[in-house]
Amino acid sequence: MTEERTADGRKCGHRWLHPLGAALGGLVSSACAMSASMGSTQIQVQSGGTSGTSSSIAAGLELVLLLTLISLLPTILVVMTSFTRIVIVLSFVRTAIGVPQLPPNQVLIGLSLFLTVFVMAPTWQAINRDALQPYLQGEIDQRTALERGLKPLRDFMFRQTRERDIALFMNLGNLPRPRNPDDVPTWVLVPAFILSELKTAFTMGFVLFIPFLVIDLIVSSTLMAMGMIMVPPVVISLPFKLLLFVMVDGWDLLVRSLVTSFGAG
Repeated sequence: MTEERTADGRKCGHRWLHPLGAALGGLVSSACAMSASMGSTQIQVQSGGTSGTSSSIAAGLELVLLLTLISLLPTILVVMTSFTRIVIVLSFVRTAIGVPQLPPNQVLIGLSLFLTVFVMAPTWQAINRDALQPYLQGEIDQRTALERGLKPLRDFMFRQTRERDIALFMNLGNLPRPRNPDDVPTWVLVPAFILSELKTAFTMGFVLFIPFLVIDLIVSSTLMAMGMIMVPPVVISLPFKLLLFVMVDGWDLLVRSLVTSFGAG
């Protein structure tokens, strides 16, 4: 019985091998037919200094630069626009009034952000008109778009930057004396612009501090003359400072001063 089963099993195995062999033969014949039909066509995969590899490397570098630029957008917004001056002046006003928690930081930053959008709107419209739209329509390449887009931003920074600040960084960089604004590199203009913005913001903050400081001095002298030494002067002066700020419409005057300080409005 064992030999018969083994023999039957072998016969059964051979029966299954015939269709498998036919299928493999069909695949081989079809592969031969495909190779015959392709003729002399060859597919080669190479690595090295080919033009395809160079273009792929260039595309990869462009992608890395684009991602880097996107990650630096918040920093660019802070240091190359009007945001720095606006947020510092608003912080000075909040401190001068004597209520460090009001307005909250979210409100202060939101107001600074939208005032920045308002002040920078003409510059961004020029960038969109001269650089972004022609690039999206395929009229100019990336390098030309970058140069055109940077020009309105440089013009804005030049209007707000003091000459002595530009001269400072030109001397620190051992660069020759520029004959025109085009001779000033952007990496020199940006720190000079930030330094000028800090000086202007602190100057405006000092001027805003004076009326509130006068109120503090009057209240302190009055309390001292009345012998109320144990009463904190801030508790008495705070309502008077708030009243003064509301009566003169302080937020309107403050926003108007900030916007017009950039030569807008």
